[in-house]
Amino acid sequence: MSAFRSWVEAARPRTLPLAVTCVLLGGALAKSFGLDADQGARFVVVMLGAGLTVVLLQVLANFANDLGDFQKGTDTAAERTDRALASGALTETAMNRAVKGTAVLAFLCGVSTLVAAFLGTSSAAFQAFGLGALGVFSIVAAMRYTMGRKSYGYKGLGDVYVMLFFGPVGVLGVGLLLTHAVDIAWLWVALFSGCMSVAVLNLNNLRDHASDALAGKHTLVVRLGFRRAKLYHLAVLGLGWSALAVFFTTTQTEGAWRGTMWYALLALLHARHAVDVWRCTDPSTLDPELKRIALSTFLVALFMFMDQTLGA
Repeated sequence: MSAFRSWVEAARPRTLPLAVTCVLLGGALAKSFGLDADQGARFVVVMLGAGLTVVLLQVLANFANDLGDFQKGTDTAAERTDRALASGALTETAMNRAVKGTAVLAFLCGVSTLVAAFLGTSSAAFQAFGLGALGVFSIVAAMRYTMGRKSYGYKGLGDVYVMLFFGPVGVLGVGLLLTHAVDIAWLWVALFSGCMSVAVLNLNNLRDHASDALAGKHTLVVRLGFRRAKLYHLAVLGLGWSALAVFFTTTQTEGAWRGTMWYALLALLHARHAVDVWRCTDPSTLDPELKRIALSTFLVALFMFMDQTLGA
């Protein structure tokens, strides 16, 4: 395998659509909220900057996860041929450099996006400062999921961080970048985004729970056990879709959102997924479900974004 292909696989491209989901949702909400002429002129640049920053943060998290699990002995060559370090495709030194370099790029991209969003506006400086602080926190969180002695992923706190950063921080943060304001109703959409991201993480942990337990990685699935973790999965999916239903129900009377039939069809797809997960007895068969939930959640975000930006 070429070095380039090894780096591409280590970046795990299939995780990127879900990462971009919160940006698309934040952009859709900002458009529905209403942008003045100046904010409208900045919209494309800010969206691109936010999207690139989030992609870099996700790649950073993937690199750091590969490195952290390898250093702790969680990933072995026999079990994780898909991991760059465990398989021997890349060296630990090279991955260390990649983690640091990607962190710097994410920081610079985030700062540039803040400048594009706030420079020359009358918005309060504390908004930009607060978003900048959250950006730095996001970089640290991406690195500390499995890296270091106090990595929160090994303590069963991954779900909390994923809910926070792919939910309120991601969705409301992008909305704030674009409109310099936040609508309380956006929390319902942020909850949907966070829950779907937690569901993907939970699927990953359901699949790997046996090896994680042996390696001392006490994910929430390891703590709950396989059966109760499946119940937890159903609850997360139900909460997420209920939140989105509340949002559409409370805003639909204003004619702000269209095409809810498509969202209903995607909800049915998730319902079928929930049945398959509940019936699952072999964790190794759950890998395709990761793609199903990640891509369908991305489609929800894409539909909402297109609804507001294209009027479709």
